[in-house]
Amino acid sequence: MTPTQIETDAELLRAELFSIDQLRDHAGVLARAHKTDSRHRPERLLARLADNERVLIAAHEVVGSAAAGGRRIALAAEWLLDNFYLIGQQIVLARRHLSPGYSRELPQLSDGPSAGLPRVYDMALELISHLDGRIDAETVTGFAAAYQRVQPLKIGELWAFPIMLRLALLENLRRVVSRIARRREDRDAAIAWSDRLIEAAGAAPERMTGLLAKLADARVALTAPFVEEFYQKLQGQEPAVAFVLTWVEQQLADKGTSLAALLEADGRTQGADRISMGNSVSSLALVNAMNWSEFVEGASVVEHTLRDEPTGVYQSSDFATRNRTRKAVEEVARAGRLDEQVVAREAVRMAAAAAERFGPADRRSDVGYALLDRGRRALERAVRAGWSVPRVWRSLGQDARLAIYAAAIALVMAPTVGFALHTLAPHFTAVGPLWLLAGW
Repeated sequence: MTPTQIETDAELLRAELFSIDQLRDHAGVLARAHKTDSRHRPERLLARLADNERVLIAAHEVVGSAAAGGRRIALAAEWLLDNFYLIGQQIVLARRHLSPGYSRELPQLSDGPSAGLPRVYDMALELISHLDGRIDAETVTGFAAAYQRVQPLKIGELWAFPIMLRLALLENLRRVVSRIARRREDRDAAIAWSDRLIEAAGAAPERMTGLLAKLADARVALTAPFVEEFYQKLQGQEPAVAFVLTWVEQQLADKGTSLAALLEADGRTQGADRISMGNSVSSLALVNAMNWSEFVEGASVVEHTLRDEPTGVYQSSDFATRNRTRKAVEEVARAGRLDEQVVAREAVRMAAAAAERFGPADRRSDVGYALLDRGRRALERAVRAGWSVPRVWRSLGQDARLAIYAAAIALVMAPTVGFALHTLAPHFTAVGPLWLLAGW
């Protein structure tokens, strides 16, 4: 597996680390910058998840092969081997929850690096990058609340938050383990070249100059892992290889660096990668454990609006009923391409008007009447919701619906019944009753 096959161009999801207050300020900046697009673009997150899985597996194979061969591996690489089964579980969970076309139902960004992706996914990426992959319930809740002080999120986006966080954390892990794997590949390349040089020095020293020329022509990147492994293998070997180390030192000097400087910087990088990986895996566990029902109800502006209804029935209802009511808000808003909060406010207004006119004990004073009961048509007219198939169906009376059901069944069954009667008719003398049976 070559570095190109793993990854060569993606930067880490690592930005300036923010405190809680800074993170909330950043959420407001992000909300003001986000512009959504009404167009439905092709699904991209499933393909990215599959690509992330490929890269993670490839990186694991590179590191695992080195460990199986008895080669020394870095602590970050050991961490990858020890925790890879957990990462695999998270990939399975992410794929299970991210159904085809799911992200297309969410508001997508119209511009910027995440154009065409759900804005809630970009929020997750920002959260991960400014916390180095370490999230908790307080930061997630505070971030969403601060964002919505500028721009409210849809109910579906709030429910999508755990899925998007999982995808963002897997994205972060992909980028970290790619660096770990490339580091391992650089060491393997150093081992291969040093073995060739040591063999030539012992068997045919006159080949050393030509072999060094081949090394120079190969344009091998003199990275910290390569140079460190190269030095460790060649130091103390035949005197004939000493000039090779001198050549490496000169190459580094020409680049304005040295072995000591390279190793110092690489040590910091490895430490940061190990921390980032540990944070991401721990955060994936938190995503699994967090109560997202509480998160949605606590963060939803629609929920807060519905709780203003006059009778208190909505607030005292169970979660399933509240969830059905919120889904009804989504349905009306989606059908009319309306803001969900506009629909919720109108439902509360209608409930308040009914309470004032008929009294709080009247069923029409419950916000659920306008969203789940016979008040739905009046609500849709009030907010000028567009016509949709579900709305047309609800507008029909029970007799009309029954007639449509019967007609549909008859239409589907007619060819089958006709064929059966045509086939069986010669065997019966009383064909009339069969036609009566078919009609029934």
